[in-house]
Amino acid sequence: MKGSLDTEFKLKLKTMILEECDREEFSANDLADDVELFSDESELELDSVDGLQISMLLQRHFNLRLVDPKEFRRVVTTINHLADHLQPE
Repeated sequence: MKGSLDTEFKLKLKTMILEECDREEFSANDLADDVELFSDESELELDSVDGLQISMLLQRHFNLRLVDPKEFRRVVTTINHLADHLQPE
């Protein structure tokens, strides 16, 4: 199943990202699937350190290595986009 259509997978991704970035004040259900994670709209206030933590999380759990910051920004835009990248079908 394509990642953006897999509600359970997206919830897992959101939970992992919130835990990794120490955003316990947010619930995974609070995050919209289509809002850019590194924008003011997301309300998470993620920064470059959070980006590094998310990158390491993706490498540990999904064997996805994103060393180029431009590639990271292309892949980790929204939860839907990230889910589709990790689970294309």
